[in-house]
Amino acid sequence: MDARVSDLFGSGNGHGSGSPGVASNVKPGNGHGVAPKKAGAKNKKSKARFSRTFKPSNNTPYLPPEAEEGNIEYKLKLVNPTQYRFEHLATQMKWRLQEGRGEAVYQIGVEDNGMLVGLSEEDMRASLKTLHRLAEKVGADITVLREREVDYDSDEPRKIAEVLIRKVPDDQQFLDLRVAVLGNVDSGKSTLLGVLTQGELDNGRGRARLNLFRHLHEIQTGRTSSISFEILGFNSKGEVVNYSESRTAEEICESASKMITFIDLAGHHKYLKTTIFGLTSYCPDFAMLVVSANTGIAGTTREHLGLAMALKVPIFIVISKVDLCTRATVERTVRQLERVLKQPGCNKVPMVVSSTDDAVTAAQQFAQSPNITPIFTLSSVSGESLDLLKVFFNIIPPLSNSKEQEELMQQLTEFQVDEIYTVPEVGTVVGGTLYSGICREGDHLVVGPTDSGQFHKLTIGSIQRNRSACRVLRAGQAATLALGNFDRSLLRKGMVMVSPEMDPTICWMFEAEIVLLFHAKTFHKGFQVTVHIGNVRQTATVAAVYGKEELRTGEKAVVLFKFIKHPEYLKVGAKVLFREGVTKGIGHVTKLQPIAQYQPSQSEDEEV
Repeated sequence: MDARVSDLFGSGNGHGSGSPGVASNVKPGNGHGVAPKKAGAKNKKSKARFSRTFKPSNNTPYLPPEAEEGNIEYKLKLVNPTQYRFEHLATQMKWRLQEGRGEAVYQIGVEDNGMLVGLSEEDMRASLKTLHRLAEKVGADITVLREREVDYDSDEPRKIAEVLIRKVPDDQQFLDLRVAVLGNVDSGKSTLLGVLTQGELDNGRGRARLNLFRHLHEIQTGRTSSISFEILGFNSKGEVVNYSESRTAEEICESASKMITFIDLAGHHKYLKTTIFGLTSYCPDFAMLVVSANTGIAGTTREHLGLAMALKVPIFIVISKVDLCTRATVERTVRQLERVLKQPGCNKVPMVVSSTDDAVTAAQQFAQSPNITPIFTLSSVSGESLDLLKVFFNIIPPLSNSKEQEELMQQLTEFQVDEIYTVPEVGTVVGGTLYSGICREGDHLVVGPTDSGQFHKLTIGSIQRNRSACRVLRAGQAATLALGNFDRSLLRKGMVMVSPEMDPTICWMFEAEIVLLFHAKTFHKGFQVTVHIGNVRQTATVAAVYGKEELRTGEKAVVLFKFIKHPEYLKVGAKVLFREGVTKGIGHVTKLQPIAQYQPSQSEDEEV
C-alpha cells in the first residue's frame, strides 16, 4: 500500500495534481461502440474471467483470444445446428454459467481468435434464436446487452452482439453481491437507496429514505447512525425486482436471479467506527461512494475513499443531486473527483458514464481492473440517469469465480458474528457472514472466544438470507441464524462460530506490519488505539515497536499489539486498520502469540 494514501486521511488541502501518464476522463467508445484498453489495467487474473475490452485497430477490430476458463464464450454463428452440435453447445453453456456462478456472456459474430467478423441481419437473427433455445434447455434466460455494426469491407452491414445469459435460480442460490454505500453526511446515500429499492422517486425532502431508518433519532435528524441492509433484485431477463411490485423481501428473493445487497453506512464523522466496522466486517464486494453535486468533496468523503482503498475494496462513484445544480457545477464536481482519483496515492482511472453503452462497458472494465473508477451523475428526485446505474448493477459480475467458491466451501465452517438480537418466540439470533464451509439447520458448532478464551457449544436452528428462509448457507453468504434458547449474554460482536474439529488460534497479543497514515505527533510503545480486524473491534495497546523507538506519518514498522479487554480469534494475513483521534494506520497481521489451545468450557454440559 502506497504511504501516500495518507493524503486521503490527513488534513491536507485536498487537491492533488493529476498523476502523469494517466488519461483524463476516459470515455468508452472507439468507433465500434466499445472501450479501448485503459491505462493502468494491469490485472492479469482478469484475462479469463470477465468480458474483454475491444482493442482499437486501424484494420479489422478484434478481442483477445477466447480463454478456456471464465464465463465468456465467442461464437461466430449459431445457424441451424445439428442435434449432436446442439447438445454439445448446451453442455458448453452449462460450463460457462458454472464458471460465472450463474452468469455468462456470449459474443456472437466473433471468431475464437478474437476477430470481429460480424454477421448479416438474417444470420444474427437465426443465431440469437438458437441461443434462446440453448438457454431454455439449461434453464436460463438471455438479454441482448448491445449490438454493433462492424466496420468491415463488405456491401451489406455486418453486426456483432453481446448477450448476457443468466440462469433461473434453483434452490435459492441466486447470485448475491454486497455493495457498501459510503459518502459524507447529507450526500443523499439513504435517499438513493430508497429510490432504487422502493421504485419511487424522492419528493426532494427525503421521503424515500424514511423506509430505511431503524431508530427514532435517525428519522428526527435525517442521519443514518446504524448499519442497515437493503436489497435490489434482478430477474433472469435483467429486469429490476424491488418493493414497487413485491410486498416482501421473500417475494423479491423468489423471483430474483441476482441480488444486490446494499450496506448503508453512516456518513457523519461521529459514527466513523460504525462505518469502519461495516467495511471490515461485512466483506463488501464493491463500494459505492456518493458525492453531492452541489457540495463536492466535503467532510468525510476523502476519508471514506481512503478507507475503501486501504481495504482494497473496488470503488465506483455516484454524484447525486444533479437536479439542484447547473451543468457547470456538476462538471466542476466531476473534475474535482478526477483530480483526487488521479493523485499518486490513488492512481485510479476515472470513467464518466453517460449512456447505456458506457454502463455496460463500465461494469465489465470495473470488474477486470481495480484501477477503473466509473462515475455516474444522477438525481433521486428527477430520476435522471438512474437507469444507467441499474444497468451497471445488472451486468456487474462477481469478483470470485466458481473454483474459488468451491475451495472455500470445502473448508471447515467459520461464521463471523456481527449482530446479536433477541426475537420473541425465536430466542437468540445472530447475524453475520459465513467465511468458509457450509452451514445447515441442526449443525453443531462452537462459539467464542469468551473473556477466558473458551468456546461454548450450540446448535443452529433456522437460517434466513435476505429475510427469507434458507436451508443451506454457503461460504461468502451473509445470513441470520437462530440459536434457540442459547444465553445471549455469552455472545458479543467479534466472536466466531466454528466447527468443533477446528483448532482456533486465540490470542491476546499479535504482531502486524503497519503503515502509519496520519498522526499528529509520534507513535510509540504504550500508545492505545482502536483496532479493526474483520469483525473484531477492540482497544489495544502498542506493546512494542520493533527496530524503532517511535513512528511518524508515512513510516512502516512491525508492531506488537496487546488487546485490553479479552482475547480474539485472528488469522495471519488479515487486514488491520487502527485509529485513535486523528491517528490512522493500516497493515496486516504477520504473527500470532496464541494462548493455551482450545479447551471446552466448564458449563458446556448445561448449554447443550
